[in-house]
Order: sequence, then structure tokens, then C-alpha cells
Amino acid sequence: MKNKYALISIHALVWILVLFVPLVSVYQMLDSFLPKSSIEPFIPVILLSLMLISLFYINYLLLIPKLFHTKKYLFYAIALVSLIAAAVLFSRVVLYYINFGPDSLRLYNPILTKVVPIARLNAFLMLLFVLVGSILLSIHNRLKEIEQEKISAQLASLQSQINPHFLFNTLNNIYATAIDSSPQTAEMIGKLSQMMRYTMKETQKDLVNLKDEIDYVDCFIELQRLRLDSNVQLTFEHEGNFSDFQIAPMLLIPFVENAFKHGVNSEENSLINVEARINTNHFVFNVQNNKVQKQLDIYEHSGIGISNTKKRLELLYGNRQTLTILETELDFKVKLTIDL
Repeated sequence: MKNKYALISIHALVWILVLFVPLVSVYQMLDSFLPKSSIEPFIPVILLSLMLISLFYINYLLLIPKLFHTKKYLFYAIALVSLIAAAVLFSRVVLYYINFGPDSLRLYNPILTKVVPIARLNAFLMLLFVLVGSILLSIHNRLKEIEQEKISAQLASLQSQINPHFLFNTLNNIYATAIDSSPQTAEMIGKLSQMMRYTMKETQKDLVNLKDEIDYVDCFIELQRLRLDSNVQLTFEHEGNFSDFQIAPMLLIPFVENAFKHGVNSEENSLINVEARINTNHFVFNVQNNKVQKQLDIYEHSGIGISNTKKRLELLYGNRQTLTILETELDFKVKLTIDL
């Protein structure tokens, strides 16, 4: 709450500083030529202030997030020009309604007609300053949000690296397998080591090789396959040359973890299908699981989670990604597409 009030105070202070000098000068200029008892000097000052403030926040809160940041530049330009035109038209209507314009100013003092072009130029420069300022502020906030999201993801990765419950259960299985001298021991240790190495080193980077991310998912699924009953059907199909592309780390695993969390029960027939394919630069990742009555407690948490992953996708890829989640009474489907 304190941060909110602080932000409001900062905005108010900035507006006072931005509007004070030019608007006071306009007021003083009009006041020196108009009758002292007239309220007309206040009208253009108030009207211009309201117009600039309205344009700033409509552009900052609505047009830029919805159109500019989603790279719909043509629609953004059309919307912005339309907004400015509407504001100018509204101002003219108000001034006409109160009979305050070049003709009425000429009646007060002919010198004022020479000042009108200068006042219009000042209004245009202030409008330009407000619009550029709103864009720069929005871009700054977006970059700051991306950086904070990156730090949060790194901290979450460090804190949950490989989930303690999953690691504990996997090590127990390795121990049990080693007692029986099963050939699966080396395979399980190797996959677990590969996952730990990827989690501890690669996830601190902005981008990782897509093949490494796919291999991480594959290791996770194979380790689960080794520890689960035969009535749990697991498939992971991948197609394409993943080595030529990069992706933000740990974007795929939350969807797979969620499938195991909600779709596995040793007492029921469980089905989990995972598919990854890439064509040219179009990457598609599908995860589907049927719902079970009682989930197996594989782990308590699911890494950084689907909700955080959604935010990361929006921040990092914008309109180059599409995430579709379909949930019915019987199953849960996730489809992620990214233009890399």
C-alpha cells in the first residue's frame, strides 16, 4: 500500500513539474491581454492539462500494453492518431461552446492572434513529450519486470533445483536397484546426474540449447518410468532438429510435472503423453494426461509452476507464443507453440 501511495505521489509531482512552467506562462500571457475579471485564461490551461494527462494514461495503461508491446505497430499508430484526433476535436468543441477561439481573442486584443501559433507549437511539443515519455516509461517498466522475472526464476530454480521429494524417492529407488545388482542402476544414476547438472548450470543462462531442454524433459520422464508401475503408460515423442535453436530454460518441465502430479495413481490406469516437434522455427510442445481420482504424491511442489511459466512466456516471447490449456472432467491438455 505504501508503494502505491508513493507511486501516485511521484506521478503527481512529475505532472506538476512538467505542466507548471509552460502552462503558467500561457496563463500569464493571456492574463496580460484579457480583462482582469475574465476567467478565460484558466480555460485553455485546464483543458490542455486534462488532455495531456488523459492521453498519457490511456496510452500508457491501454494502448502500449495491448498493441505496442504485442508488436501490433500499425494498429497502435492508428489508435494513437485516433485518440489524439478525438482529444483535439473535443478541445475545439469545448472552446467553441464557450466562445473562446481566435475570433473571440481578436475582439479582446488583436495582438493575441499572433500568439496563437506559438501556443499551438508549445501544446504540440508538450503532447510529443507526453507521448514519448509514456512509451519510454512503459518500456522501462517492462524491461524491469522481465529482469525481476528472470531473477525470480533463478531463485526458484536454486531453491527447488530438483524437488527434494523427487530426489529422495529417486535415490531410494537407486539404492533398491543397486541391492539387486540391476543394470538399471547406472542408467538411473546417469539420468539423475544429467538433470542435476542441467538444473545447476544451464538454468542460470538467459537462453539454453533447445535440445538440452528436451533432454531434461526426457530424463525426467524416464526416471519416472523406472519408478512407476506398469499400469502408468508414458510416451514421449520428439521430432526435429532441436540443436539449432535456443529457448529460455525450464519453460517446458512445469507442464510435465503438472501431468505427473495430477495424472498418476498406481491403483488406476494412468496415461501421460508428451510430444515435442519443431518445423523450421515453429516449436510445438504438447502434454496430455488423464485425471485420476487420487493423485500419487510424487512431490509437493512443481518447480516454478504453470502460472509463473505463463508470465515468463508472455514477457519473453509476447505474441510469438501461444499457450492453450484445455481441461475436462477426464483429461488435461496443454499445447504450447513458440516461434523461436
